[in-house]
Amino acid sequence: MNRQKSFENDNATLYLIATPIGNLNEMTFRSVEILKSINYIAAEDTRNTIKLLNHFDISTKLISHHEHNLISSIPKIIDLLKDGNNIALVSDAGYPAISDPGYELVQEVISNGFNVVPISGANACLNALVVSGICPQPFLFYGFLSHQDKKKKKELEKLKNYEETIVFYEAPHRIKKTLVLMKDIFGNRNICLARELTKKHEEINRGTIEEIIDVVDTMKGEMVIVVEGCTNVEEIVTFEQSIEEHVNEYIQTGMSTKDAIKEVSRQRNISKNIVYQEYHKKIK
Repeated sequence: MNRQKSFENDNATLYLIATPIGNLNEMTFRSVEILKSINYIAAEDTRNTIKLLNHFDISTKLISHHEHNLISSIPKIIDLLKDGNNIALVSDAGYPAISDPGYELVQEVISNGFNVVPISGANACLNALVVSGICPQPFLFYGFLSHQDKKKKKELEKLKNYEETIVFYEAPHRIKKTLVLMKDIFGNRNICLARELTKKHEEINRGTIEEIIDVVDTMKGEMVIVVEGCTNVEEIVTFEQSIEEHVNEYIQTGMSTKDAIKEVSRQRNISKNIVYQEYHKKIK
């Protein structure tokens, strides 16, 4: 057990500071105050963060911490904390560790007995969720899907029966392909596609997946997709038998393996490919 009373000890502290996702005016007074008072700022991209620091006249020393230098940067930060330095971790936008570097460092800082303190700020997921017009709770934050189409399809197959609202991040050059896959797997659900949140060209698009696909070619910038949860819960059936046993049951009635897989796919409301792979994996 790790019990941290953040402001009742003299331990060095790692602050996780959320930075603006577009509009610099969303930087909080508390964040600026802490960034000015600490010893070091660990940044995902120092070239990007220096612009933020210059805007608020912050002169604290910058060090680099990103996904490609974790092996060297984490021990360096731990050593700085051991020397009594207070450090802030920032990403390029939003919260550190949310689709950005931070998780591994937080684990190490905790295991070494130092404080980890969150400092509130902007978050693209929550911004999009509350303006979507889709029920905001319960919700599942998924973040970025795989860049590979086959893996992305499998991820969406696993998510299609979730009743919770689901929030995804997506890059503009992949957005149309992702929405087409969602329509194929989820059906034509209601979604909200928010782009360039808090910036000059902020745009909130609400409608069905099909409607958004029709206009998405004209959109640029970082995107958040809010998708309503599965509403066909009455069609979701729990099966006591395994997929292999279910397929074999139909084969024993005289069905071909192909037709048995197709029928199991229909009854379980899952992809034929998933049934095929699971069945043949078991019988090898």
